[in-house]
Amino acid sequence: MSLKKKTIGGLMWTISQQFSLRLITFGVSVILARLMTPAEFGLFGMISILIALGSNLMDSGLTSSLIRTPNAVQKDYSTVFVINLVGSVVIYTIVFFTAPAVASFYNQEILIDIIRVFCIVFIINAFNGVQKAKLTKEMNFKSQMIIQIPSVVVGGILGITLAYNGFGVWSLVWMYLLQSFLSAVQHWIYSGWRPDLMFDKETFLYHFNFGYKMTLSGIIATLYKNIYTVIIAKYFSASQLGFYTRALSLREMPISNLYNALVRVTYPMFSSINDDDAKLKVVYKKVMEQVVFWIAPFLTFLMVVAEPFIRLLLTEKWLPAVPYFQILCVAGLWSPLQAFNNNIVKVKGKSNLSLRIRIIKTSLGTIGVFAAIPFGIYGLLYFQVISSMFDYYLDAHYGGNMINYSMWEQIKDMAPSISIAIFTGFMTWMLDIYLLKSFSMPDLLRLLICGLFYGMFYLGSCQLFKLPATRELRQLIFKKNVSGK
Repeated sequence: MSLKKKTIGGLMWTISQQFSLRLITFGVSVILARLMTPAEFGLFGMISILIALGSNLMDSGLTSSLIRTPNAVQKDYSTVFVINLVGSVVIYTIVFFTAPAVASFYNQEILIDIIRVFCIVFIINAFNGVQKAKLTKEMNFKSQMIIQIPSVVVGGILGITLAYNGFGVWSLVWMYLLQSFLSAVQHWIYSGWRPDLMFDKETFLYHFNFGYKMTLSGIIATLYKNIYTVIIAKYFSASQLGFYTRALSLREMPISNLYNALVRVTYPMFSSINDDDAKLKVVYKKVMEQVVFWIAPFLTFLMVVAEPFIRLLLTEKWLPAVPYFQILCVAGLWSPLQAFNNNIVKVKGKSNLSLRIRIIKTSLGTIGVFAAIPFGIYGLLYFQVISSMFDYYLDAHYGGNMINYSMWEQIKDMAPSISIAIFTGFMTWMLDIYLLKSFSMPDLLRLLICGLFYGMFYLGSCQLFKLPATRELRQLIFKKNVSGK
């Protein structure tokens, strides 16, 4: 199968997987938000940095090295499996004994038991990390979709049942543990790969040489990404943290469906053509244009209808999250673009550079975060917008220059979609404020009318101005139809 067909096929299956998972997860989260309080979500948010750090340390970047290794063999896979498994036990042990210190930091004694139980997920995930990497390397995203959906559904049912019966934050703990366990079992079934429980020192050093730099970069990125959660949890209330984490998860809904799918597919795809800069630039440009074409209008629309959207889904008690959500949507536009430029750096084998970029981002960002604390939670949120734009500048400067695709050239290619999305958002806001809201229309009707207006206006404008992304989309659909005849 050609690279193009494999990529398109992988992308379709991955988008299907992401869309299905996000739809199910979103439905589960809406029900849980109605059954639980913002403070209970805030408690779980307090350990998010610990969870993310443990995952980074457990993996050590070795699975990323497996994906980029052209001719990985059983020795490679088995060695990484053993290291991941041993590493997960070590990390869990450290987390187990440091749980009281974390609980003391937040002044929440209940976190001791929550951390010790939830972080068993590190060991569970170690059992399927290599299988997942192998399926990704083979671009077998169909199997990954079949694996993830039942795991999320069954776990979600457990979480809702526990929340309904008053288990509070423990509903989230047991839900994620069950999801991880079911995912691990199914990866063993569908991947067909089994470890030999062998360890080869030279193989380990080969993967570690690449992986440890990515791990350090990942740890720094995780610390910085979660610094807002830590600061809000420490200096503000659990309820405010709950509003922030819920707003963040809602923001991730439109981004993750397309963004995660494309990141997973483009990394192995970029790796396969990393020696051809001209081809890499063409492919990257098309991917970036499609991402902005879909994400910019979606985020803009959600900003406009944030109030009826959140009230309809989560009820009145979550309305304080509305301004948080709107500001985070502005910051969210840059996240996919950062990741794609960073993927270029990784596939070029420049893990040293990736680490250096991450250190610069984190150092300046951390200074900015602490400088923003006196301005309250909104100071932190607005700084997140500034920080995300600066992070994109760094990634685009280094990653883009490697394939002769500068930041300014990227912005020029993105500008039409973003401009049309913003103008359409303004027109939709006028319609909602001066017509729909003034007549006290129900939230659902407001969302339907605004959505229909925004979609027609945006797509019509893109067609009128002949945006490259619309042409690429038509060609993809046309070719698919032709092949299916």
